[in-house]
Amino acid sequence: MFLYQQVYNWVRKYLSKGENGLKDNRGKKIKNRDKSELTDSEKTELKLKEAEDRVRRLEAENFMLKKLHEFQRRSIK
Repeated sequence: MFLYQQVYNWVRKYLSKGENGLKDNRGKKIKNRDKSELTDSEKTELKLKEAEDRVRRLEAENFMLKKLHEFQRRSIK
C-alpha cells in the first residue's frame, strides 16, 4: 500500500516534468542522461566537470611533450 506522501510526490513530479519526472535516475551519472532532462545546476556541474577533465588531459599532454623534448635534447648531445 502506498503512503499519501509518496503518491503526492509522484503527482508533483509528473505535473512538473511529465513522464520523465517519474524515471528513476538514482546512481546514473549526469553525463549519461539526456541533456534536455538536466536542471540548470546539473548542466553547470557537467560543464565544470568536462572542463576539469579537459584541463587534466592537457596537463598530461604537456607533461609528456616536455619529457619527449627533454629526451630528444639528451639524445642529440
